[in-house]
Amino acid sequence: MTKEVVGEGGSFTAKDYHDPPPAPLIDAAELGQWSFYRALIAEFIATLLFLYITVLTVIGYKSQVDPICGVGLVKAFQKSYYTRYGGGANSLNDGYSTGTGLGAEIIGTFVLVYTVFSATDPKRNARDSHIPVLAPLPIGFAVFMVHLATIPITGTGINPARSFGAAVIFNEEKPWDDHWIFWVGPFIGAALAAFFHQFILRAGAVKALGSFRSSASAV
Repeated sequence: MTKEVVGEGGSFTAKDYHDPPPAPLIDAAELGQWSFYRALIAEFIATLLFLYITVLTVIGYKSQVDPICGVGLVKAFQKSYYTRYGGGANSLNDGYSTGTGLGAEIIGTFVLVYTVFSATDPKRNARDSHIPVLAPLPIGFAVFMVHLATIPITGTGINPARSFGAAVIFNEEKPWDDHWIFWVGPFIGAALAAFFHQFILRAGAVKALGSFRSSASAV
C-alpha cells in the first residue's frame, strides 16, 4: 500500500508502507525497560475501569437503579443489591439457549476486535493521514453498541478477564457453569476478526498466494 505525498512543485509521489517485523511473544529484555512497566500499569488501570463500568452496568440493568459504585464498594456497602443481582457476573440469562449466548459472545467480540483493528491499522493511517481518526471514539462506540445488544442475553462478556474477575469475586455455581461461554466465544470472535482483517481486508491471503506463485515460477 502506498501513500501519496506532496513533492516539489505540487506534484505527488508514492511512499511505500511496509509492515514492521513481527514482535516476539516473550522478550526478556523488556523486563529491564520502563516502557514495559508503564504498559503494565496502563493495562491494569484500563482493566480496572472496564470492569468497574461493565459490572455495574449489568447490575444497574438488572435492578433498574443507577450503577454508580465500584464492584468492591457495591459488595461492601450495598451487599443486598450485589447479591440479589448476581454481582455483575456473566451468566446465561433465562430464556436464552447456550447456542444463543455463545453466538452473542462471538458476534460481540468480533465487532469489538474488528473495530480495534480498523481504527488502529497503521496502513490505513499511512494512506489516509489527511483524515484524522481518534481511535478511542469508534472503539468506545463499538463497546457501547455491543453492550446494548448482549447485556439482556449474557450480561456482555467479550473479554475473558472481565468475566473471570467477576466470577471469582461472586463465586456462585451459575456463573461458573456458564463460564466456558465467556472464554470460547471471545476467542472464536477475536480469531475470526483477526482473520477477516488480515486476510480479507488487507488481502493477506492474495499477497501470500502471489508470493508463492512467484517463488514457484522462479524455481
